[in-house]
Amino acid sequence: MTDCLFCKIIEKEIPSYPVYEDEMVYAFLDITQTTKGHTLVIPKKHVTDIFEYDEKLAAEVFARVPKIARAIEKAFPDVVGLNIVNNNKEAAYQSVFHSHIHLIPRYGKEDDFSITFADNGSKYTTNDMATIAQSINKEIL
Repeated sequence: MTDCLFCKIIEKEIPSYPVYEDEMVYAFLDITQTTKGHTLVIPKKHVTDIFEYDEKLAAEVFARVPKIARAIEKAFPDVVGLNIVNNNKEAAYQSVFHSHIHLIPRYGKEDDFSITFADNGSKYTTNDMATIAQSINKEIL
């Protein structure tokens, strides 16, 4: 894709700070550095988001995540956790439309990054939950 920022990074048309590269994946430091070591893992094949992955690509990309995560942990002994974040489509805060996985090292609760989840569980009955699960399950091929 000619106008994709991450494709240009893969092709070395735009400089980056590489962390890992092989035939399927390129990983590099996110320029925002939400926390020290914040890394993006991207497939070299252009896919917009998770909805465009096939099983083979998903297996290849996601298999690299633990290796890179362990490297971040070893590189920075003060890492006490790691968030793995993948935003898909604009409504889910995706801003670069080449699929990417954020690996965000955590150094403590005060490291200027947080994710919160609303607890809407009380809005759903057990029957609602069963119906939701069945709706998803019947679509899995």
